[in-house]
Amino acid sequence: MVDRLKRALGRGVEGFKAFSAGQKAVLVVAVLALVVGGYFFASWASKPTMASLFSNLSATDASAIVEKLGAANVEYELADGGATIMVPRDQVYDLRLQMAGQGLPAGEDTGYSLLDKQGVTTSEFMQHVSYQRALEGELASTISSIDGVEAATVHLALPQKDVFADDQQRPTASVLVKTAAGKDLTDSQVQAIINLVSSSVEGMDSSDVTLAGADGSVLAKGGQTTTAAGGDSSSKQTEAFEDDMQDSIRTMLEQVVGKGKAAVTVTADLDYDNTQTKTQTYNSDANTQPLAESQKTETFSGNGNAVGGVLGPDNIQVPSGSNGSNNYENSTTTKNNAVNSVTETRNSAPGAIRRMGIAVLLDSNVPASANTAKIQTLVQSAAALDTTRGDSLAVTALPFDESAAKAAAKELAESQAAAKQAQMMGTIKSGAAIGLIALLMLIAAFVSRKNRKKQQRTTLTPSERLQLEEMQAALERERMRELEAANSPAAIEAGPTRLGPDKETRQREIAEMVEKQPEEVAQLLRSWLGDRREVSR
Repeated sequence: MVDRLKRALGRGVEGFKAFSAGQKAVLVVAVLALVVGGYFFASWASKPTMASLFSNLSATDASAIVEKLGAANVEYELADGGATIMVPRDQVYDLRLQMAGQGLPAGEDTGYSLLDKQGVTTSEFMQHVSYQRALEGELASTISSIDGVEAATVHLALPQKDVFADDQQRPTASVLVKTAAGKDLTDSQVQAIINLVSSSVEGMDSSDVTLAGADGSVLAKGGQTTTAAGGDSSSKQTEAFEDDMQDSIRTMLEQVVGKGKAAVTVTADLDYDNTQTKTQTYNSDANTQPLAESQKTETFSGNGNAVGGVLGPDNIQVPSGSNGSNNYENSTTTKNNAVNSVTETRNSAPGAIRRMGIAVLLDSNVPASANTAKIQTLVQSAAALDTTRGDSLAVTALPFDESAAKAAAKELAESQAAAKQAQMMGTIKSGAAIGLIALLMLIAAFVSRKNRKKQQRTTLTPSERLQLEEMQAALERERMRELEAANSPAAIEAGPTRLGPDKETRQREIAEMVEKQPEEVAQLLRSWLGDRREVSR
């Protein structure tokens, strides 16, 4: 096993040595990038997911909890300026139980717990202050439990009761609330807080409560609480009604004149007063028997002169009369019938339309805009306008100013072109970088392959090396024989001789060839060995 590792390490070192300087630099940079990326990935993967242990902590509680966590070697983080403590998610509930067992967070003495500290020697003033603080704390805690409210502070102004005073001042309250990030209190929540505070304090009216947000905005003003809340709600409902009416009319007109060729403005006056109407109706049925009935009849008959007259001038009676029989008859009937009484009470829902005005502006460049009479009839029918209550409608065709739209379209086109060009340049840069990296890799692979081939060509096998050594030895032996022949007595007597020029030149050429072109010599030896193997077969 150790030998294998050594051989593998040796092959790696040899391969690294065969690289060029640029290949070595690229390899080193790649290894360093891989090591750094692996380190950061391991750090991120090993980091636990944090969750909130406690929030809205006082400085004292936060310090005590942090000290306990440090003593227990628990990893933690501080957020919101130290008011929130974050711990690993899988330890949240265990740590909460541990902190609760140690009385943390202790919190501040608020609410009705303040009244537990009063003794028999507590003065009346201190009792009043403690009661006020306790009530403020309880109200703040209750308001903080509303969804979206992170913290609340309540200040009460409770006047002292005086039995000898005719006019007693009413208590007032001011409430400051802090909402969560990205959340706002709705109208119903604002009204709920006002009603909650006013109902919790004896003698306090909802108009005596002032509600403000942590950003300084006044949500409800004291003395105008109900009116302000109602007015704000009514204004929002009016705006919603106007927007819906405008959208519906504009959508209908754009089907005729085209998209963006019609502008509609609706102004509505809605009645938000709560009204009650009572109607009482009386009727009777002729087929029903009367409750009581009486009849009176008078009859007079007789003979004689009837004396009478009329008043004349100066109120002097002028006698007149006639002789004969007299007859008089008078009949009176009285019936008390049963009468049905119907009383109807009708409560009008707020939001009725008192008056509404609609203005329609059409683009005169559109041919369909010329028929304003039909468009006016169409809009009047769609909006259910009533002239008896004072509704008005105006339809006008004027040329639209399209310079801003053209400028906006041009700017949008330029921005889109710039974004497209930037995207294209980014794609080109990315492609160029990828292509450059691929080219470098191809060059590195080509150079490495070339170096390997060169190394293979310049490296002789043992049999080739042995053949070359035999050739050199044969040449050396032939040179020695020639030297011996030249130094023999016969050669000395014959005179000095020189080696054959051909042999000496051949020997020198072979030595230079081996030194300068070892790969060609190796190839030549391979061919010789191949020829010998074929001959031997």
